[in-house]
Amino acid sequence: MTSEQTVASPLVIPQRTTDGDKLTLIGGPARDHSSPTFLLAADSTAALLGTVALTPLQRQPLLLAGFVLLVLALHRTAGLYRRAEGRHILDDCPALAGRVGIAWCALTAAAASLPTLQPIPLRAVLSGCAVHLALTVAGRALVLRRRRAALIRRPCATLLVGPEPAASRVAAALQRHRPSGIRLVGIVGRGTAGPHAEGEEPTVPVLTNADDVRRAVIQNGVRRAIFLGSAGAPEYRPWLSALDELRCSFWELDPDHSAYVPERGAAEGHLAGFRCRSLSGAAHRLHPGKRALDLAVSAVLLLLVSPVLLVCALWLRVSEGPGVVFRQERVGKDGRPFTLLKFRTHRPADPLESATRWSVANEHHMPWFCRFLRRTSLDELLQLWNVFRGDMSLVGPRPERPYFVMKFGETYPGYSDRHRVPTGITGLAQINGLRGDTSIEDRCRFDNAYIDNWSLWGDLSILARTATEFFRPTGS
Repeated sequence: MTSEQTVASPLVIPQRTTDGDKLTLIGGPARDHSSPTFLLAADSTAALLGTVALTPLQRQPLLLAGFVLLVLALHRTAGLYRRAEGRHILDDCPALAGRVGIAWCALTAAAASLPTLQPIPLRAVLSGCAVHLALTVAGRALVLRRRRAALIRRPCATLLVGPEPAASRVAAALQRHRPSGIRLVGIVGRGTAGPHAEGEEPTVPVLTNADDVRRAVIQNGVRRAIFLGSAGAPEYRPWLSALDELRCSFWELDPDHSAYVPERGAAEGHLAGFRCRSLSGAAHRLHPGKRALDLAVSAVLLLLVSPVLLVCALWLRVSEGPGVVFRQERVGKDGRPFTLLKFRTHRPADPLESATRWSVANEHHMPWFCRFLRRTSLDELLQLWNVFRGDMSLVGPRPERPYFVMKFGETYPGYSDRHRVPTGITGLAQINGLRGDTSIEDRCRFDNAYIDNWSLWGDLSILARTATEFFRPTGS
């Protein structure tokens, strides 16, 4: 079985460089590697394996669960899950040793207080503590090494906001220090060239207006904006609202190493040797129940509809030839691209048509089975796999192609706000009749209303209403 991968048309961003005005193409998705998930998994595994030799404890699952939670809580209070550039496992060893020892003392005391358990020998406690600590150090070393390698391979696309001379100097330093995990897309400023340090030239394009910044953010998947000095400075106010609307996280960096007191709510650290701090409040946090619902429902539905998927795939293969799966790049949460899956009900003339034409097929000229798939939304069932993988959610704004994300983002205020949450198979706009060739402005308004008023019960209600309207006259 073969399939066709469509390619979105490139987006060109006008940028000013030291050679004058010209057009430059820049691109590539951005990623963030600061998630503590793998560190949490390593610490939990080490804690459980450290107690394997203590046979009496294996019959006390609640005690073991409490022990693991205590270990994770102690590590969290020591800041062992915070983002820290250049962190090495040797830097964490003293804190790890102290907290593992405290956790084992608490475990021993808890076990001794249970009348059903015999006292644990001191040798067993010491050996278990040693194994736990060794496994914790080994697991964390592996995770930190993997994180450093990922930062170099897939750095986070970033904008630098500040005066051009200072920003150029900082940009050169960040580019020399690859483990920082930063890929600078551009310098945001007034574009007034000033004196540069000796031997220093601007190493990235300078973006001087809001349109260039918006295009750069969408094209490159920018998720971070670093301000030189205080982000609250008057000269930065014009950029703050634009970057906040584009859902960028804000960082402040001190280019001159001056003394300052970090603001409340800011996480202080260093980036390529520069003192910096991450400002809270830019990210839209999702309720864990939403992802749990997506996993449970998508897994069950994939099992239930697998015979239907097989019949549709075989029919399309026999009647329409090879290539029954249609893959197309769409834009998801935080502007990150992903590959959306559908049954192929039409064949565009070329990838450019598929990426840039609003309606790429005429239903009246489709074979009857392809029309049936589109009218009943059966061609969308493969997106359950996108939901299971985490590319999408069951409920959320419908994903669109990069070309139209750029076009609608410039035309309709608030369109980019739709990407605060994962895109979905269905949503509030769809159950209100906004499917197919309907008003983008109305869709945008309903999608943002869904995000602003989100609740788990709301998702269940939308899914129930979607189920009652499964057979509908047009596709979305």
